[in-house]
Amino acid sequence: MNQSSQENKRGENVAIPHYDVHYAHHTFPVYEAVRREAYGEDIGQQSWLTADELRRFIEWLELSPVSHVLDIASGAGGPALFVAQTIGCRVTGQDINEHGVATANRIAHELGLAEHASFQVGDSKESLPFDDAIFDALLCIDAINHLSRRPHVLAQWHRVLKRGGQALFTDPITVTGMLASDEIAIRSSIGYMQFTPEGANERLLEAARFTLVRRVDTTENVAQLAQRRHDARMRYREELVRIEGLESFEEERRFLQVVWLLANERRLSRYVFLAQKP
Repeated sequence: MNQSSQENKRGENVAIPHYDVHYAHHTFPVYEAVRREAYGEDIGQQSWLTADELRRFIEWLELSPVSHVLDIASGAGGPALFVAQTIGCRVTGQDINEHGVATANRIAHELGLAEHASFQVGDSKESLPFDDAIFDALLCIDAINHLSRRPHVLAQWHRVLKRGGQALFTDPITVTGMLASDEIAIRSSIGYMQFTPEGANERLLEAARFTLVRRVDTTENVAQLAQRRHDARMRYREELVRIEGLESFEEERRFLQVVWLLANERRLSRYVFLAQKP
């Protein structure tokens, strides 16, 4: 059905999971309008990423037209397609959400990028379905927190990267302050979350035989974008409620409010990690 809210057998409105809503309706004009207002430049992102930040990541990864990049938890493909279009390199995306993968492949075809970018369904916390040492770089934007078994995940990243290859990921829920149980519940309401204490990612990267190249605090991005996403969605409230249903809309409103609060008070922080396989 076209609507993201649906009725159960008793006729009650039931919310559809967060990512199903956004990926299935990714190209709807209202969602494009919200992204433009929230991010300034709409590259199809569904995270705490701006286009300028992604351009900086591209520079750090030293990508070129001959690079092959793996995008872990690629969602609806926006950032991966931006990389492919900007650099002319090859990008392979993997995501567990079928709506996201279908949308990403469709947009790649519409943009004439199907030879440069392809997306497949897969659970990125499991062993990756790729040969050893085939990727020049790896991206995972605001999604490692959705993957359990982090030591195994990082070991898999190390395996599929070439020698000298680099992995860049952001962790937007690094614990840097005190959290209440209701705040944790709302912050993790959109799906599985792994809250990580400060310093844990550095230790895990070392254990996975990566060399840490840089670590950058970008918590301010989260606070600003959470507020802007909230305000943009409130401006389009009536249309979004028709698509999502009131329950889903209100759940995301509360989610964005808590994201802003925790980032603004720096109790949950977002860090960028760039690491290299020696």
